[in-house]
Amino acid sequence: MKYHLPAVLAGTDTRLFFWFNRHSRKRFVGRAGLRISRCGDGHLYAAAGLALWLWGNAQGAAFFYTGLLAYALELPLYRLLKNSIRRSRPCHGICDIDALIEPSDKFSFPSGHTAAAFVFAALVAAFYPLFAPFAYTMAVLIGLSRVILGVHYPSDIAAGALLGTLCGLAAVLLAGA
Repeated sequence: MKYHLPAVLAGTDTRLFFWFNRHSRKRFVGRAGLRISRCGDGHLYAAAGLALWLWGNAQGAAFFYTGLLAYALELPLYRLLKNSIRRSRPCHGICDIDALIEPSDKFSFPSGHTAAAFVFAALVAAFYPLFAPFAYTMAVLIGLSRVILGVHYPSDIAAGALLGTLCGLAAVLLAGA
């Protein structure tokens, strides 16, 4: 089943995509967007979690195990939503939009990079609150980079942020951390 946003929301989302994409590509430059987007590929989350588990105290281990739980919640929900809603990416659904990267799949809603970044930010906020502003800033930049790269609409980013935050918070609550 392919889901379609109501016309008013879809139009607003597309207009926001065009505005942000055009303005940010001039100022932000695609290479910076690529670098920031790559921060959300998952490798840094895994490396940080492993480092905290190996060299951190009990709090580092709790962060690692809570992170495993959070991503175990987020990933299946993300895949279920993406494959149920089946929203085309802007680079596949809008003429004159070229993606600056080749997306790993053909659907855009929600943004998996953004969801994963917000899971990590929620965990950092719960375990290491001093670093929360940095983690949330990076999560927002990762999400915005996906719009700059032409592979997501703003609502994809908002949905990914919500999904990631909820999964991160749920894992913290379930783990009793």
